[in-house]
Amino acid sequence: MTIKDVLLIVFPIVTAIASSFLTYIFAIKSKQRESMIRFKEEKYSNLIIALQGFVGSTVSSETKKRFFEEQYKSWLYSSDDVTNAINGLIKLIIEEKGKDPDPVKGRMVVGNIILQMRKDLMGKTKLTYEDFRYTDVVNPNFENRSHKNK
Repeated sequence: MTIKDVLLIVFPIVTAIASSFLTYIFAIKSKQRESMIRFKEEKYSNLIIALQGFVGSTVSSETKKRFFEEQYKSWLYSSDDVTNAINGLIKLIIEEKGKDPDPVKGRMVVGNIILQMRKDLMGKTKLTYEDFRYTDVVNPNFENRSHKNK
């Protein structure tokens, strides 16, 4: 048996083992990436829902408290850009000292948070912070009840 014959037998076996190993590694990395995206998507959704505590007629101290709890946890998984965007909101809150901020600044800060989350989950996007629109949805039955009680 010559070296050529040995290589003809060994080379396909080594190639098959190497390709199986690489396929396994790439599959594991892909599953980890997919799992992290799902995890971040769930956590970012919680932050967005809690962010409603700062916007429009949904302003509430309970929701703000929930936002800050989620924000503290976000340090563990958020990208630097998301963390910086959230810090922009906190800076605005501190600067305004409890007063309502300039609506344009507020929309910019909130839109930037959403935009950075989107970039973190999807990579690139052509949207800007101005493309995010928050809409208050008011329950008419709730309004009627509160007016009757007055």
